[in-house]
Amino acid sequence: MPHTKLRRLVTISVAVTLGATALAACGSSDDDSEADSGPVSLTYWSWTPGMDKVVGLWNDGQGKKDQIKVTVKKQASGDTLVTKILTAHKAKKAPDLVQAEYQALPTLVSNDALADLADDVDGVKDKFAEGVWQQTTLGSDAVYAIPQDSGPMMFYYREDLFKKYGLEVPTTWAEFAETARALKKKAPGTDLTTFSANDSGLFAGLAQQAGAKWWTTEGDKWKVGIDDAASRKVADFWGGLVEEGAIDNQPMYTPAWNKALNTGKQIAWVSAVWAPGTLTTAAPDTKGKWAMAPLPQWSASDDVTGSWGGSSTAVTTDSAHKSAAAKFATWLNTDPEALTALAKEGGIYPAATTAQTSDAFAEPPAYFSNQPDFYTRAADIAKTTAPSAWGPNVNVAYTTFNDAFGKAAKNKSDFGAALAQMQDDTVADLKKQGFEVAE
Repeated sequence: MPHTKLRRLVTISVAVTLGATALAACGSSDDDSEADSGPVSLTYWSWTPGMDKVVGLWNDGQGKKDQIKVTVKKQASGDTLVTKILTAHKAKKAPDLVQAEYQALPTLVSNDALADLADDVDGVKDKFAEGVWQQTTLGSDAVYAIPQDSGPMMFYYREDLFKKYGLEVPTTWAEFAETARALKKKAPGTDLTTFSANDSGLFAGLAQQAGAKWWTTEGDKWKVGIDDAASRKVADFWGGLVEEGAIDNQPMYTPAWNKALNTGKQIAWVSAVWAPGTLTTAAPDTKGKWAMAPLPQWSASDDVTGSWGGSSTAVTTDSAHKSAAAKFATWLNTDPEALTALAKEGGIYPAATTAQTSDAFAEPPAYFSNQPDFYTRAADIAKTTAPSAWGPNVNVAYTTFNDAFGKAAKNKSDFGAALAQMQDDTVADLKKQGFEVAE
């Protein structure tokens, strides 16, 4: 669709969408100067650990040559940051650059808070997997951000216990279900994994792998497809396993979940490339006993994965130095030195495909020292990331997911009804915001 279409969709009121928040915002320190004449000072809001050290490389190197200095201001992530950005933008005092999760981009674009960088980032697209790049264009010919990090999804399993129980690593979801059932017969007190409703990003990534497009546009209207065939397939699959007791129905990230992983009562986890960090804390006694494989496929001939997490670097429409900001955003997410520093200081998995096979990822995570090709396999999987389709009220859909699927998982009731509730609540909220919605 043309890059103007999202901006033509009815603009969300900041106070209605995310709640008005009083703040003293600071944008560029020299807003009245021309973007490319003389020294330029830019402000960047980011939550990535160690970002100040990464930006220091720019300020001491390319930034000094180009007379572009960047100052990092540490922020919270998630809806808190989106609220702060929109409130600052309403006062025309947003910073020059912001770190934004992919699912937040439609909200920021619909509020005219992000600049189109298409004229300043020629040739950058080829440095990213197509499915990752698409998240920053929203399916248009505009470019609203540069991908920073990504979260390709994978299958993690206890290699030693799979061998003990005579289990094969599933390559399809049908095999996954049979593996769960076979384990229950051999070890009734052990679960292959759990269905968790306390992190909506997991289900969204699984639906993405299946081909779901939760938000799209028809003309100047939003169309919500959360209750589409692909998502129903995913919901029915997991709901069926929970209902029959083939897998657990408890949430992740709890002491009970940690204990189950650490003691071998749960022997697999559908997660993303960042899983080693979580497992290091959740299951410290099982270091070196896990392995990673591609996500099971819906068809044996498929080769696609979903995405769970990830963020981008965007330039705001309030910046008086959009070209300079775009130059920094490009350097940050494509320059080899910057990407190595992001991996080392921020612990992120860069979205740039060249960085995924760089020296920074020559060694596997310490937790996976038994799998030397961890990052080689991760890079291959990342290339297969499916496109996603986010909308302006992801927060509402995610909140409903946590509530509706949480109850369904606990009661072992119909996941399809929970998915329909997500659809209904999301559509109702869009209409309440003043958006036109295609039925």
